[in-house]
Amino acid sequence: MAELKVSDYLVKNYDGYYEQEDSEWHRIIAIDKAENIISLSKKYAHDSIIEIGVGEGSILKRLSELGFGKKLYGLEISASGVEATRKKKIESLVECKVFDGYNVPYEDNKFDLAVFSTVVEHLEYPRRLIYEASRVAKYIFVEVELLDTIRLSHDFVFDKGGRINFYSPKTIRKLVQTCGLEVLEQKTTNPSLGTYACYLGKKAGIIYFVKNAFLKILPRFAPVVFAYHSSLICQKKSGRNETDIAKS
Repeated sequence: MAELKVSDYLVKNYDGYYEQEDSEWHRIIAIDKAENIISLSKKYAHDSIIEIGVGEGSILKRLSELGFGKKLYGLEISASGVEATRKKKIESLVECKVFDGYNVPYEDNKFDLAVFSTVVEHLEYPRRLIYEASRVAKYIFVEVELLDTIRLSHDFVFDKGGRINFYSPKTIRKLVQTCGLEVLEQKTTNPSLGTYACYLGKKAGIIYFVKNAFLKILPRFAPVVFAYHSSLICQKKSGRNETDIAKS
């Protein structure tokens, strides 16, 4: 069987992508994403962290600013993303490099924590890369956008955002479980008001507060109607190693 690789149309979509993207937008959304990573992962070992799919490095930069993780590593299929990450001169960053999208170029158990932050939605073969993450890291953090709502279009249309998978809280949980992972914790979150304001302008406040209210009052029903984010911290099913849990 031929070796898995990212399809040419996806590579082309991301080639040069981060030369054009708004870095201020990425900085703002990285605040929420880093908070979700820390919230779920702080109880577990996290001295060495690899982010798989770094984009242009804003999450790694934010984690470094907050002192979360002593040694940070990054992988990205886009050369423009790697270059943008390196230009940020992230204090805790050891290495950031281009990879083929499915083979993580590090030895077994090198890292405490592997991070997928809104990356799994973009993968043609998500299980392959999740298996690789669990090979190189003790714990795996996954965050996805919950776009499998009643408002999702009936047919698929590719857009520049590159999302090709659509999840609900239940289906993302089942995905990681089918990869031999145990879900230690899972939570559904609404992006911050600042994130909404960045791309919705005057409408941001209304949409943010309506979605927040739905999530608080009807936490299981809200993701059926509105798009939120789901975050999970996982480990291989071989058993939880208490010695690996870091002090909060």
